Amino acid sequence: MRIGIVLSSTPAYSETFFRSKIEGLIRNGFEVILYCQKKDKKFNLCPVVVGPQVSSNPLLQGFYFIKEYLLLLFYLKRVLKYIKLEKKEGSTLSQILKKIYLNAHLLKAELDWLHFGFATQAIGSETVAKAINAKMAVSFRGFDINVYPIKNPGCYAKLWKHIDKVHSISNYLLLKVQHMGLNENVPFAIITPAVQLDLLPKTDCIEIPKTLKIVTIARLNWIKGLDLAIAAMKILKKKEIDFEYSIIGDGDQKQTERYKYMVHEFGLQNEVVFCGKMTHRDTLEELKKADIYIQPSLNEGFCNAVLEAQAMGKLCIVSNKGGLPENIVDGKTGWIFPDYSAQCLADTMLRVLSLSNNEKQLISENARKRVEKEFNIEKQQQEFLNFYN
Repeated sequence: MRIGIVLSSTPAYSETFFRSKIEGLIRNGFEVILYCQKKDKKFNLCPVVVGPQVSSNPLLQGFYFIKEYLLLLFYLKRVLKYIKLEKKEGSTLSQILKKIYLNAHLLKAELDWLHFGFATQAIGSETVAKAINAKMAVSFRGFDINVYPIKNPGCYAKLWKHIDKVHSISNYLLLKVQHMGLNENVPFAIITPAVQLDLLPKTDCIEIPKTLKIVTIARLNWIKGLDLAIAAMKILKKKEIDFEYSIIGDGDQKQTERYKYMVHEFGLQNEVVFCGKMTHRDTLEELKKADIYIQPSLNEGFCNAVLEAQAMGKLCIVSNKGGLPENIVDGKTGWIFPDYSAQCLADTMLRVLSLSNNEKQLISENARKRVEKEFNIEKQQQEFLNFYN
């Protein structure tokens, strides 16, 4: 079976979701081809087909355009079928010509499945799978459902008509997609992120030191709820808790300035540390030092960072938003703060601090065992084999 996976670029070493999926499929006899706009020279897991070039130089772009159209003459039957499908969808001639060029690499593909790794990447390519006689799969993760449709209403209206199967990383996202217009009869599979357990350092000591170490891994973006977390730190300081709060991740200048201003206004310059973007290895080393991991997001598709923190035995506290309640079993593998407020987050942290070492150890062990059983790479790979079969 030949699987074509569409991504913006080849997955980096730390992007275990796609890398483990590709490795599992190949190991079980599937042929996998990546279709991307950018290719890392170091990537060698499977063949990569790079999409047509786009240039700001009109002469150069004209050359690229003619070249691709000449090559597509060998696939004329498919191109004509694609034109017919697009006309049926109401696309104008100029739109169709542009789409043929941008989808040229896909129109030449010989595939059983064409799988778009993110829903946004399927926009403008909704009818390609039918044109090449392949089945179409789409993955829904987070941004493509939680944010993009707000900025672009109706962006998936055409997509809903052509999907053959859906992959979602959480039940929450699947229900949201169906509410947005996906027919409930379209087959689906919930395949969550997984963690490479052998790469994660274990933490056996859960005794809280004199200075409490709190960590969040998140982009400096409004949807990650960092303003609420910083406000909760102000409450901890008023309670005379000695702590350090490390935020791992970067953002644009506007967002960075906003959060740094909050820290200054709340007098938390000595407590809150902006670590910036770090490599996956360095991130895990910083996470290893944590006593408590918090994810205060306004929305998450699922959140791999929370899984990694649990796998390392960290005491995790998350909001009740998006797919996070599927990530943690409240009171057994971590805690979900039910009221989205700084006070509720601070109260939850104080409650965790008041637990005995034995109680904290039990939560830590429960979290680690659940991740090992439910969110391991082998299980995820088998679920993708089942998805295509």
